[in-house]
Amino acid sequence: MFAARVPVAAMGLTLTLHVVSALGRGYSAAGLVGTATMAGSALSSPLVGRMIDRFGLCPVVATCGTAATAYWISAPHLPYPVLVAIAFPAGGLAIPVSSIARQVLTALVPPEQRRSAYSLDSILLETAFMIGPAAGIAVATQVSSAAALTGIGLYFGAVTVALCWFNPPVRHEDETAGGHRPPLRGWLTSRLTATLCIATGALFCLAGMELAALAALRANGQVGLTGVLMVVMCVASAFGGLVHGAVRRSLSQATLMLLLAALTLPIGLFTEPWWLLAIALVPANVACAPTLTSGAEEVTSSVPARVRGEAMGLLDSATRLGLGLGSPLVGFVLDHSSAGWGFAASGAGGLAIAAAGLAQRLRVPRAAPVNA
Repeated sequence: MFAARVPVAAMGLTLTLHVVSALGRGYSAAGLVGTATMAGSALSSPLVGRMIDRFGLCPVVATCGTAATAYWISAPHLPYPVLVAIAFPAGGLAIPVSSIARQVLTALVPPEQRRSAYSLDSILLETAFMIGPAAGIAVATQVSSAAALTGIGLYFGAVTVALCWFNPPVRHEDETAGGHRPPLRGWLTSRLTATLCIATGALFCLAGMELAALAALRANGQVGLTGVLMVVMCVASAFGGLVHGAVRRSLSQATLMLLLAALTLPIGLFTEPWWLLAIALVPANVACAPTLTSGAEEVTSSVPARVRGEAMGLLDSATRLGLGLGSPLVGFVLDHSSAGWGFAASGAGGLAIAAAGLAQRLRVPRAAPVNA
């Protein structure tokens, strides 16, 4: 799953470079393609997860992987209007790497060790996001954007073959594989809704934080240090995931979300020089991986195994919704103010989105894990 996430991490920047450089379009045009892809993926994730619940891993991965391979190999040869038109359905058929990883870990790891497993997965996710974008940009700038996009397509083809070959389990052998699917209202409880709201708020906060950090470097004339700053953020998040997975009892998702937002709000007071900004970003990013990991823990423990894929798909949709809202809204704040206010908007906006979930979490008692 680490290998499968590398092309996912490389997709956004590589496609942006292709639209801007090879097709001669602006960044807003590139953003439209990315938004269409993300929207398709966000809307389809629960459905794809439901298909995994019903038909198993291989048929779904083979279908999605074939579509993803075809899309990325053909993307360099498509005019911009066609690229925009097929971005939405292509996003809808993307391989749900994150939800598959969590389902497989849930099936392979005993309940008492799942926090450690999810935390390790989050660390590998951060590592993939340190490697993927850098590799995509290197190929796009040193060879061509067409070669980079084609490489992503071939990589997806290899990932598809590997997943179908190994065919890891998505349910533990003790969990019920058959039977009727529970009704939606039976498992989409207020507790799960709260978890999804908090996940959306967390990703809003993180997306806005990254954008505000880029704006701060640009305002200081230090855009070339963006890669260094991103590495600092990823390492800090990986460290947080390591601690989260090592402790016997961690903080709740709600508490971690509050910490993430509270630590993001004051970053804008330390936007220069760049090394001071890097230090200021560390505490908030330490809370990043634990917050995301705790969301997967909550979903796993609150839904029946029969609908776990669909529930993980809903979690994917919630995170993508947070990403989709964070960038444009914080970007609007940055366009009309300064980078410091961008950090404030990231923390406050993420907390506002999560507020409904936080309020529900205070009222809903913690239920016993559901594994049947």
